[in-house]
Amino acid sequence: MAMTDAPDRRLEAVALAEFSAALFRAAGLAADRARDVAEVLLEGDLLGHATHGLALVPPYLQALREGGMTRLGEPEIVADQGSAVTWDGRLLPGPWLVRRAIALATARLARHPVATIVIRRSHHIACLQAYLAPVVARGQVILLTCSDPAHRSVAPFGAVEGVVSPNPIAAGFPTDAGPVLIDVSTSTTAFGHVMRAARAGERLPGPWLVAPDGSSTDEAAAALDARKAPLHPLGGEDLGYKGFALSLIVEALTNALGGHGRAATTDRWSASVFLQIIDPARFGGAEGFARETGFLAQACREARVARGRPAVRLPGDGALARRAESLARGVALPPGVQDALIAAAQELAVPVPAPLS
Repeated sequence: MAMTDAPDRRLEAVALAEFSAALFRAAGLAADRARDVAEVLLEGDLLGHATHGLALVPPYLQALREGGMTRLGEPEIVADQGSAVTWDGRLLPGPWLVRRAIALATARLARHPVATIVIRRSHHIACLQAYLAPVVARGQVILLTCSDPAHRSVAPFGAVEGVVSPNPIAAGFPTDAGPVLIDVSTSTTAFGHVMRAARAGERLPGPWLVAPDGSSTDEAAAALDARKAPLHPLGGEDLGYKGFALSLIVEALTNALGGHGRAATTDRWSASVFLQIIDPARFGGAEGFARETGFLAQACREARVARGRPAVRLPGDGALARRAESLARGVALPPGVQDALIAAAQELAVPVPAPLS
């Protein structure tokens, strides 16, 4: 039965994951790699990051077809210092690489209080927030960030041309009232949101782009050529120097630590990745950590707000609520995504799951 984009049609999450994995297997990925990619992309949709969810299936399939994503082989170990490891990802599937890096870092915590994995030349790693919850559930702290050396869609503060990518920063840590799951771009928004608005002929919610004369604009279509209308750093025209500074930190932790990035000319869609997992028990103790994070979470949620305003939410609260709803009611994909998945399934001779009634 064909899927449609009608808002009252929802797809069961497990069926979507199996369907997406089948597409990747048909495109030549081994079953474990196909499963990891499909699950991470679905998790993006479950958490509400539609631009970094199953909408990425068609471009990932195209990358596999055209050789931009490597199907076979293992990452190359560039350096291994025990608590610090560097891989050359060889453009292997990003979600599979990051999940393997998390598993390695977690294993290394048996001998080290902190484990850090840097991956150069990974393929795209999708939604960063999608990786956080399992690590946090083990009582650990995770920091994950990435840059795309081929992407120059964000201007340095004060410039009118793009130099860096949106460079998201994600982090997660446990509290006694649920996890904190942070995922923020160091640009005014994710580039995918701008492209979606541009293709739909819509304007952006704010003046998030830099026009050629240095002014700010909300005309999303202008960003189709990032050289003419790059994104502002986070903070925009007034406070973008802060986002620019954060972006430079990401560049140092990813491209620079990995020893491969913007200085090497590339036009391939890729990612430079920094992952760090911390065991709080090896510092001030797990009990002290939980006491501090729990106090902070409660203090923030109980902070007074203006009359008529909702209570304070912590990062991840909204995403986890959306996830629970989608698991219960089914996943509603954004317009156009289902049609693109159907087209891919027809091309690869993969059966399409029926929508939930």
